[in-house]
Amino acid sequence: MAGQVLLTYEGAIATITNDNPDAHNAFDDEMDAQLFAAFAELRERPKVRAVIWRGEGKSFSSGRDVSSIGNLKVAMSHHELMRRGHRGIQQIWELDAPIIVAHHGWTMGGSFQRALLCDLRIAAEGARFRLPELTYGVIPDTGGMGALFQIAGHGLASDLVLTGRILSAEEALTHGIISRIVPREDLDATAREIAEQIASMPAVSVKMARSVIRNLALPELRSSMADEMIAQTFISRSDDMAELRAARAEDRAPHYTGS
Repeated sequence: MAGQVLLTYEGAIATITNDNPDAHNAFDDEMDAQLFAAFAELRERPKVRAVIWRGEGKSFSSGRDVSSIGNLKVAMSHHELMRRGHRGIQQIWELDAPIIVAHHGWTMGGSFQRALLCDLRIAAEGARFRLPELTYGVIPDTGGMGALFQIAGHGLASDLVLTGRILSAEEALTHGIISRIVPREDLDATAREIAEQIASMPAVSVKMARSVIRNLALPELRSSMADEMIAQTFISRSDDMAELRAARAEDRAPHYTGS
């Protein structure tokens, strides 16, 4: 069965579920479309007071399903694909309801970046985070670099982006990337408890508080994402990217020139 993104409601709380457990909830083009459709629906649901974003199976999401790259059902340039992705995820800034992301297992690549654009992140013990994009010859391009810079500063953002190393839940907590670590069996209940607490507050106060916080972050994030689009488009046409592809196809070491 193909993966899917589910949107359910219980009272004033909505839940988005990544449901592709056999692939650690890796996203393909169809799941992207379902996620963006879920955000669009939530924009029209003012009675929703909080949103939980979680994953089935062993991980929140391992990022992009690499087997789906280059297999879009609709012909689309790299630039157009990025624009669609940016427009889709930026809908979260138009919601009145805060989004609580519940991490367990792996959170990688674009899924990590998308989570960084949300309001609250909590994690189960043993959760791990990673931005492996440079190992594929590209850069994080979903706002992750800007969000990491805002949350954790230049040093950690550079470390995670340039090395692609794994970040543990404990280290993520020390840098403010997540706000709580709980036992795996308590993760969903904790996310629900947070959502219910937020939903019990005066709706206008939550909306205004989120707006103030969001307005502090958005100018830099929008600028960063625009830079990412330019940079990623350039990379896709660069000599180094052509060399990376050729070297892998020919099973040899690449020779990069920086152009």
